[in-house]
Order: sequence, then structure tokens, then C-alpha cells
Amino acid sequence: MFRKILIANRGEIALRILSACKELGIQTVAVYSEPDRNSLHVRFADEAICIGPARSSESYLNIPHVISAAEIANVDAIHPGYGFLSENANFAEVCEASRIAFIGPSADVIRLMGEKDRARREMRDAGLPIIPGSPGVVPDEESAKEIAEEIGYPLMIKAAEGGGGRGMRVVRAGRELIPAFQTARTEAEQAFGSASVYMEKLIERPRHIEFQVLGDKHGSVIHLGERECSIQRRHQKVLEESPSTALDNATRQRIGKQVIEALRKIGYYGAGTVEFLREESGKLYFIEMNARIQVEHPVTEMVTGVDLVKSQIRIAAGEKLDDVVGAVKSSGHAIECRINAEDPQTFTPSAGRITAFRVPGGPGIRVDTACYSDAVVPPYYDSLIAKLIAHGHDRPEAIARMRCALEGFVVEGIKTTIPLHKKILVHPDFVAGKFDTRFLDRLFAAEQK
Repeated sequence: MFRKILIANRGEIALRILSACKELGIQTVAVYSEPDRNSLHVRFADEAICIGPARSSESYLNIPHVISAAEIANVDAIHPGYGFLSENANFAEVCEASRIAFIGPSADVIRLMGEKDRARREMRDAGLPIIPGSPGVVPDEESAKEIAEEIGYPLMIKAAEGGGGRGMRVVRAGRELIPAFQTARTEAEQAFGSASVYMEKLIERPRHIEFQVLGDKHGSVIHLGERECSIQRRHQKVLEESPSTALDNATRQRIGKQVIEALRKIGYYGAGTVEFLREESGKLYFIEMNARIQVEHPVTEMVTGVDLVKSQIRIAAGEKLDDVVGAVKSSGHAIECRINAEDPQTFTPSAGRITAFRVPGGPGIRVDTACYSDAVVPPYYDSLIAKLIAHGHDRPEAIARMRCALEGFVVEGIKTTIPLHKKILVHPDFVAGKFDTRFLDRLFAAEQK
């Protein structure tokens, strides 16, 4: 087992990793930017090192600074959490060259999954169904026209080396194609350093469903069921739950088996998430894989009892999956609400000082946060300030517990998305499990009438 781990992240995920390390008896090193000097992960770590000013490019994304901190602290391993350097293949390679274990998949696999079009081809060859689309990157406007005629409208243009809605455009008619193609390429270049895009059929009213996986360095891979992630705004997840109301057990087992076989073929190890779109007919299509821990991992932990972060660490240390996880048995239903420091109507970021902060409790309630009363939410980073998770023996109980928890969650001094979550949890379509990725669009449209 590792002796000391550097946590190359901030906020609630840094605290989550820190707790896992302490349970395993591992010393921790926090890194932080100047505005994060008073953050809880800095306070509770065994050691803390400042790695730069506020801008992520000069601190949390600065590979030389992170590696220098790791060498100064003489750590055995680095845990990147999610975001920042978690899916940076170059960073994983630098860790290896510096003889520091990277807690995540191999650099080759990270690079493969980061190239979205290449990942689609690889997963198709490994047996997963993919959405009909271009055979590869679309090189120019003339090729885009030809491929669009083959796919048909509506279609999607997507950045080949990115995600999160950037470099993504919906095209519903031929006259929209070239302007959308040009805009998508420009956005992709600005966001990911590559203008490469690909095209695929647009799935109308899809459900977004993802499978959680774990693999070890000895060739074993398992899945821990699926998460429903269809409550989204501009392709950014707002609320997640497990299991999905859209899958029956036969489909769950069939797709889960295909996922396991595909990841074995590429030699995947560590935690990861294989993401699908489900069309109204019930068919699932692979869209991408995130080769890291996900923001929404707690719902899987609540349902399965498996500590995914501790599992990541033990797998990276070379332990076998059977010893790390053992037999997995799912129980009940879990829901996670992402509490963001944003205006619940406009989603404008709301940085500032928190004047009051009270988290809810009770049976089945979990709160992952790094906030506290008098803490300052800086304007430089992601607006997520807390994750509220409710677990019940079934979905109605999980919903009821989440409603109560949201009522008891107090954040003052800044605006948050708690009011939005309250609306979602009482909406008839959500309660009935009848929704898709356009749910919030319809909710906001109805409110404006």
C-alpha cells in the first residue's frame, strides 16, 4: 500500500480523497492555489503546498508545479480526482516517468478515451452499439455535406477531443450545416486545442445512462450497475440517480456484460464510467467513456456499499479486484442533487462569502462538501459547492428523503440551485420516472408561459 498520496485537486473531491486515504492509513499532501489557502482540504491534510495563483493554468493544471510538490513531499502516488488533470494522458506519463503512481488508468487508455471518435470506433469493434455517424473525424465542409446526406437530419456535430457540451451543435436542416460545422470547430479549438469534430445521428428525447466500472491490473473488470443522468442543463448534469427507471434487469445484465468484455479488451483498470444514450425504443448507444471517478459516484456507493475512491487507491497499489470489492449486492435507490453556487433561474455563477451554512442529516442522507459558514466561494473554479445524496429502500422513499433534506439545507450569502432541485423533486414527470435530457428545457418553458 502507498505511504503518502498527493491530492491534485480542490473542493469536495479533495476532501473525499483525503478521507479515503485516512481510512487506509495513508498520509496526505494537499496542493492549493492562493485563493484556496483557507480551504478545508488544506486544513485537514497532513501537509499542504501552495502551487500557484488563482488561475487554474498556473496552479491546478500546471503539471510542473504539481510534480514539483509531489517530489518535495516525497509521495508515492497522486490522486487527480475529477476534472483538472484527471484525464490528462501527458500528466499520467509524467507521473510514471517521475516514478510516482498515477491513481487512474494507463496513459494509453486515457488518451484513447479522450479521442472521442477513436473511442467510438474502439468500443464498436469491442462489441458495444454506437450511434450511426461519420466513420472518423470530418476533415472539411464538403465531407460534412456528404456525410450529412448519409446520416440524415437531425444530426449532431461534436468535438472529437472534448465534452461537456463545448464544440457541440445540433443541425436540423441542410442550411444550418456549414455555419454549425464552422462554429463547432472554432469552439473545439478554443476549448480543447483541437478543431477536430465528428458527426452522428441526433437521438430525440434521449435518456442519458452510464455504467460504473472497476478494473484491476490483473485483467478483472466488473460493473456496479447504472446511473440515470438525464436531468441536465446544456449537457451539464444537475441530478443523478441509481438505478435508472428506464432499464429492466435483463437489459442491465446484457449491457453490463458487453461493457465488461469491451473494457477487458482494452486492458482497462481503475474506476471509470461508460456512457450511453437510450432512445425511446429502448435501444442504448455508446457515446463516450470517462476514465476517472465521476462527480456522481456517491449514488453508486450508497446503492452498492462499495467505496469507489478507496477501491481506486487499492487497485493502483496492485491489489486484485476480488480482494478490493468482493461480492457486490445492490440495495435500494439513491439520488444526488448537485448544489451549485448559481442563480437557480439564470444559472449565473454566484461567488462570494457564505454567511450561514447548515447541512441536513437523518437516515439515508449524505452531504459531500468543502464549504462552511464564513467560507468564500471563489469565482475562478467550478460552481459546485456540495453534493446532497439521499438513499432509501426504494425510489419513493429516496425522493421523500431528498425533499426533506433540501428543505433543511441552508446556504446564505450566495445564491444556490437548491430552489431548482425542490421544483424537480415534486414535478409529476420526475416522480413518475418519465423524463429525458430535455426535461429542464420544458420545465423552464412552462414557467415562462
